[in-house]
Amino acid sequence: MPAVHQLGSRIRELRRRLGLSQAELSGEELSPSYVSLLEAGKRTPSEDVLRGLARKLNCEPEYLLECLHDDLGADLELELKFAELSIASGQPQAALEAFEAVGRRAAEAGLPRHDALAQWGVARALESLGRLEESVRKYEWLLRLRSADRGKVSSLAVVVALCRCLRELGDLGRGIETAEKALAELRELKIITTTEGIELMSTLVGLYAERGDLHTAEYLAQEAIEKASGLGDRQAVGAAYWNAGLVAHRNGHPEEAAALVERALAIYAEGDNERAIARLQTAYASVLLNLVPPRPDVARQLLGQARTALEDVGGVVDLAYVFTNLANSDLQLGDFEAAITHANAGLERLGSEHRLQTARTLLVLASAYLRRGDLAEAKRIQETAAVHLEASQASRQSAFAWAELADTLTATGDTERALWAYRQSLMRLGHRNALGVDRAAEQTRR
Repeated sequence: MPAVHQLGSRIRELRRRLGLSQAELSGEELSPSYVSLLEAGKRTPSEDVLRGLARKLNCEPEYLLECLHDDLGADLELELKFAELSIASGQPQAALEAFEAVGRRAAEAGLPRHDALAQWGVARALESLGRLEESVRKYEWLLRLRSADRGKVSSLAVVVALCRCLRELGDLGRGIETAEKALAELRELKIITTTEGIELMSTLVGLYAERGDLHTAEYLAQEAIEKASGLGDRQAVGAAYWNAGLVAHRNGHPEEAAALVERALAIYAEGDNERAIARLQTAYASVLLNLVPPRPDVARQLLGQARTALEDVGGVVDLAYVFTNLANSDLQLGDFEAAITHANAGLERLGSEHRLQTARTLLVLASAYLRRGDLAEAKRIQETAAVHLEASQASRQSAFAWAELADTLTATGDTERALWAYRQSLMRLGHRNALGVDRAAEQTRR
């Protein structure tokens, strides 16, 4: 029975039980004809009207309101599906507006499940738009719902998304803490070997790799591959190989990284996840640019394919990665002006929030200016990149950035500051010069 007809039946049954006529029930607020239409299921009343009828019928308002909610819930389910289609087709702004509208209606009607699903959509749309700080707040709100048993969104999916945003924002310590806590819960419950469990582990691999803790990242990557292979889920296996490739890349083993990313790409190519395939093409291009010798022509072809796909289904951060790698390929091909253009396009999409990828893009931009002969601009940009990496807790990458800055300072003849920058690089790699401290103390005493 349609919800509006069920509502009419309940009103009629309660009215007759109390011995009221339709005119007596209508009172001064409603007309008898309107009550008749309500009981026939030909009108959908407002919540205020139903609350007034509930008082006269001596019943709880929810007994009548839940009929309305059934219809409203069905409407909201349909709107959620349309919003999902918008985000899947690369229209995050339209998706954001649709999800927000559903969330408002669900909250007003007291439908927490629909509200949670709407907020999950809002968070993903914000992430796709590059508004990561806002997205993080939404993901954290969804995690808090779990404790109230109101969230109908998978908490693991939220944790993975939250950690993904924290990684992009350069908040690596917080991301690792969040992922480790969730992983510990899975281990305690002995349910880590699931698709979402492997995805969480792979996300943690990426966080450790970015921070420079490559030993831990490599260990986790191998565990993720083993568990994913036993699970038989190809997407989980692909994610595990993808992040294992990242570890090999960060470890300075581009050939191994290329083989791992190639396997991940082959697995994802069997599916229809266009965004994942394009992101993997971008990652593969990055590896190819670090081979000896590098392969910038092949990388550029891959990046062209990725750019075309991500302009339809990707987010601004995805495209920023493409532009950064395009700038890197331009550098290797000797087109410094194109490298500057592409690097600036990446920075424009990243905005001010993305400390980690912003730093990488700045380093490529600095290299372009350096190769063009503009040492002063290269030095300024490298210093900015080093500060971004410091804020991201990416000690290993920060060390390399300080070393590149030292090389530039040496080229400009600023040997004193170059020595200082080299020392900064060594410190980020864990080196402490006790002898230097003793000498400084001795000079102070003199």
